[in-house]
Amino acid sequence: MVKTNSIIKIFIEESGLPTPTPEIEHERNLAIYDILQKNEFSIDTKLVNPAPDGPYVLRLAIKNSLLLFIIKDQASEAEYEIHLSLTPLRPIIRDYFDICQSYFNAVKRLPPSQIETIDMGRRGIHLEGSQTLIDRLDGKVITDIQTAKRLFTLVCALHFK
Repeated sequence: MVKTNSIIKIFIEESGLPTPTPEIEHERNLAIYDILQKNEFSIDTKLVNPAPDGPYVLRLAIKNSLLLFIIKDQASEAEYEIHLSLTPLRPIIRDYFDICQSYFNAVKRLPPSQIETIDMGRRGIHLEGSQTLIDRLDGKVITDIQTAKRLFTLVCALHFK
């Protein structure tokens, strides 16, 4: 039985985005796989009342500096678009990419204790991005922190240069 408050498919709209590197493609696929295994996701009644039950198909895109969540309700075939400004996420994404680069460089040359410290910082920035995403989706989508973490990973993978 499929949960109604969940995402069952995710698509990335890649038009206008640079071709992903193999590493970025791997991160995308892993985040999508993790989300599809277990997630909490539903449309908030503040966006549309009554809110449709899922399960949902999610399409993510970046258009004109906006993050688009295009949510399709499987039962009614209705589509809902949520447009979020990337401005509040940009500094966090930039910090996240910087610390990930530091982490990958550290793995090659630093002792485990220093790698662990950098990784703790990476996880902290990732959590901050996830919480910011939850805050930005407030009144539109209801989700849990684990799903938001994986969605933040996808947003980062969409936003790479």
